[in-house]
Amino acid sequence: LIFSQIKTLFDRKFHHIINTTENFINSQFMELTTLDAIDLQLLDLLQRDAAQSNQALAQRVHVSAPTCLRRIKRLHTEGLIERQVAQLQPDRLAALQGHGLSAIVEVTLDRQGAEWLDGFEARAVAEDCVQQCWRVSPGPDFMLVVHTRDMPGYLALSQRLFTDDANVRNVKAFFATRRAKFETKVPLTPI
Repeated sequence: LIFSQIKTLFDRKFHHIINTTENFINSQFMELTTLDAIDLQLLDLLQRDAAQSNQALAQRVHVSAPTCLRRIKRLHTEGLIERQVAQLQPDRLAALQGHGLSAIVEVTLDRQGAEWLDGFEARAVAEDCVQQCWRVSPGPDFMLVVHTRDMPGYLALSQRLFTDDANVRNVKAFFATRRAKFETKVPLTPI
């Protein structure tokens, strides 16, 4: 009798854990509708130039303007299009605002518990100068791409982000001398 009660309790708990896990996964990764060739063409065109008019996009993929708009809204709703931004030309801006300084920075933490990693990540992504923040493995814990106005700007950032954090064990910065390529486009496989 006791074994039967324990088994029933275990089965209920196990079933609850499975359902909770499935619900979490479904809420995080909502089921996407299938992408067809037109969706992929739209995504590719928008990656290249998001300022194109809906009419121009519709003509390029050979659908009506309302159909094109409906598809683009669905791609936004499903989270395939994260956001639309203007890509600035840093060399042209540097001529107007100062030379600019770009660096790729490796950061290793002393303690790698989830709360320590999450804490550093939250501080890094809150900094406007940090353009990209990647958790990586093996090797350092984080790779950052940073852009500041000048070396004093980088030093101020490093003081806030690295020196003031007692958990930062090692920082290795690589300063860019020339940008050969910068691309935000995600390669898409045609259907």
